[in-house]
Amino acid sequence: MKAIFALLFTLSCALAAMSVFGQQLPSRPVKIVVPTSPGGATDALSRQIGARLSELRGQPVIVENKPGANQIIGAEYVAKSAPDGNTLLVSDASSFVINPHLYRNMAYDGLRGFTPITVLVRFPWVVAVHPSVPANTFQELVAYARANPGALSYGSFGLGSSAHISVDYLKTLLGIDIVHVPYKGAGPAVTDLLSGQIHMMMVTPLLVEPHARAGKLRLLAAATRERIARLPGLPTVSESGVAGYEAGTWFALAGPAGMPREVSHALYADVKKVLNEPVFKERYVDRQWFEIVANTPEEFAAFLGAEYERWEKVIKLSGVRLE
Repeated sequence: MKAIFALLFTLSCALAAMSVFGQQLPSRPVKIVVPTSPGGATDALSRQIGARLSELRGQPVIVENKPGANQIIGAEYVAKSAPDGNTLLVSDASSFVINPHLYRNMAYDGLRGFTPITVLVRFPWVVAVHPSVPANTFQELVAYARANPGALSYGSFGLGSSAHISVDYLKTLLGIDIVHVPYKGAGPAVTDLLSGQIHMMMVTPLLVEPHARAGKLRLLAAATRERIARLPGLPTVSESGVAGYEAGTWFALAGPAGMPREVSHALYADVKKVLNEPVFKERYVDRQWFEIVANTPEEFAAFLGAEYERWEKVIKLSGVRLE
């Protein structure tokens, strides 16, 4: 009889634990909103994470693109959604810490409008130039730009994008004039860089490193704090004369403000597990030149606060203004 009672007690505890765990996770299909067009890096990573989460949790996880207004439309949609864990946002820094400094009348708060879950990945940028540019080093590029103001142009993936702000900030620090040409995404900009329609980009090595190996582009510097492990011979902008300069971006997962702690932490645990699965990491992280972050919701919240202040300074110094 004692054995039967012990068994029943064990089963009841297991069922209770399952019940609590079930309450931590959304019961309806989960929607991941991507505030950019299909086909980009944010979209691709979101879809791979969503597909794997769906397998692990046995419930549909769908990705919905809501592009427009420099990512504001999609971010606002999530910020105004119910905080039940069924609607999430995957975005780069723009939605959280850049747009609030660029637009006066935003309908959501970049910091207080969301529940931080985790920074998924960060990725480096490199300075790439067309071979027609008479520069083999970053210092030579700066010297040429100073001697020929307005002769060079650079492409970004949109007005007010992190690449736009980061290059204009660099221009301010160096006192050089390079003409900005905005594009609707990095892909079209790289196409024009390859054809020589523009001269320079600050962009992920994923899109330019193969072309550099083929001799179609030239990499002059890494915009990272330290040299990129896979490009050890490429000096950083900082060690090339702009001490302390760093640029790049990150993708993060968040939900509407007010999500229960147990829900955000359960989502964090699942996503961290997915990112660190060896097959997933090799195929969808390492090959894309991403670096896993997977910090806790509390660490992400602190990181957001620091990034908010950093981008406020960078944007002011860059001189970029949007209405």
